[in-house]
This record gives sequence, structure tokens and C-alpha cells, in this order.
Amino acid sequence: MSRLENAIEKALKHRQKEGDSARVEGPLTAHHPRTSIPFGGSLHVDEGGRERLVAGDPLKASHPHLLMNRADSHSLAEEYKKLKTVLLQMTRGDRLRNVLMMTSTVSGEGKTLTSLNLGICLAQELDHTALVVDADLRKPMVHEYLGMTAEPGLIQCLTEDYPLEKALVKTGIGKLVVLPAGGTVANPVELLSSKRMNELVRELKDRYPDRYVLFDTTPVLSFAESQSLASIMDGVIFVVREGKAKLNQVKLALETLKKNNNLLGVVYNDSHLVLKHDDYYYSYYSR
Repeated sequence: MSRLENAIEKALKHRQKEGDSARVEGPLTAHHPRTSIPFGGSLHVDEGGRERLVAGDPLKASHPHLLMNRADSHSLAEEYKKLKTVLLQMTRGDRLRNVLMMTSTVSGEGKTLTSLNLGICLAQELDHTALVVDADLRKPMVHEYLGMTAEPGLIQCLTEDYPLEKALVKTGIGKLVVLPAGGTVANPVELLSSKRMNELVRELKDRYPDRYVLFDTTPVLSFAESQSLASIMDGVIFVVREGKAKLNQVKLALETLKKNNNLLGVVYNDSHLVLKHDDYYYSYYSR
């Protein structure tokens, strides 16, 4: 059994009854950027095609667990900064691994909120932009969390040759951009494994070298399309919510994801357990 599986097994089998304070830990020391963009800043393109930061109102995103709506938003943001720091250090190198997939074992483990909050955190930096793509074409939720429409979006870009640049939505939350799902389809596997999808992923990767692209996808065990998408991603982040999936389900999902050799690590969500430093692989997060 790998270190990752050992950590998950310990986390799912045991709880520490004293305290449930949120924390994120990683193998590298966290440090924070000296400059950031406040909520409400947004990017506009000038006549020369250059992006510039201007003040603006964010979307009417009212979900209570989004960073800017939390009463404890400062402390929660600090935890996401630590998660972000580990992620940046793991994905930098000669070739930036900036196209990442967020998935889970089953529904209800917090992958969409984790995608959005991590995207919001990345979007506050001057060094990076962030794009969240809603690739859950069965039950898309990104647009609902942000108070926007689902169309046009990913589906229209894949099936109608709708221009990608017109489908991207600048949220007004730092430099966070969103590509909504565009609705639902009867057979997402066929669409998300198509040649056009491969081309779109490549376009998103190459369009801006400083942009992190986070794909929010369906759970691994429920549907086949997340496995197909994982094969064309630079990396996969696996969200596990304590008490949601059974241990054997989590192990099966991990074995499935490890086949592509691009699993970056685990976000352990809503946890009441404090693990020792050597007991985890990538990160440990409690909402």
C-alpha cells in the first residue's frame, strides 16, 4: 500500500475528538506573495490586446462557502494559500503543469467548492491567472455558485464551434475567469473524449502561460468521463470528504486515477482528524 493510501486509510478510520480546526499541510514550507489583487478587481483588455487590472464589482455570488462570503474568510483564505503554495511548487518546472482536474470518489465531497476557492486564491496573485472549467456535464454547479447563466459554455464550444473567447466569463473576483458547462448532455463521455476536447484543452493550456486551468469534473466511480479527462490533464487533485465515501470506494478510485501517473495528491475535506507530518501525501484540508 502506498503512502497516499496509508494516509487515506488512517484518515477514514480514525478521528481525533478534540478540536476540528482547519489546516492545510504540505511537504514544503508555505510562503505568501507580497502582492495580491483584492476581491472585486478585474481584467480588461486594452486596444493593444494587453490585459490591465481595473476595479469592478464581482458577480453576485452568494454561496456561503465561497471565500469572499465566509465570516472567517481571512483564516480560510490563509488555508487555501498554503494549499496553493504546495500546488505551485509541485507544478512548476521546465514545463509548467497548469491544466489540472478536480475530482472525487462520489458526489457531495466538495470538489466544486474546492475548485472555485482554489481558483479564487490563485486569481488574487499578480503572477497568475485562474480559469475554472465546469466539465461536469451531468450536474453542472459552477454557474449556480457564482450566480450566472450556464450558457454559452463548454458544450457550445465543443458542438457548435462557438468562439472560446466569447464563452469565457470574467467574474470580477481578482483574475478569476470561468468557462461554464453550457448545460447538460445525454452522453458526456463521447463529447469529453472527442478530438475537439483535446484541442480545447491544448488551447487553454497554451493561451496564457501564467494561467492555471482547473477542470471540475464528475466523480470517478459514478461516471466514466472523468477517467477519460484525466488522461489529457497535467495533473489530478483528488478531493475526499470525511465520512462520505467508504474506504474501499476511495481505494478503488485512487487505483483508477493512478493509471495515468499524474495524481498530484489529495485534499482531505471537512476533517476532524489531525495527522502527523509523515501521514499524508499532498495536503490536508478541513473546511
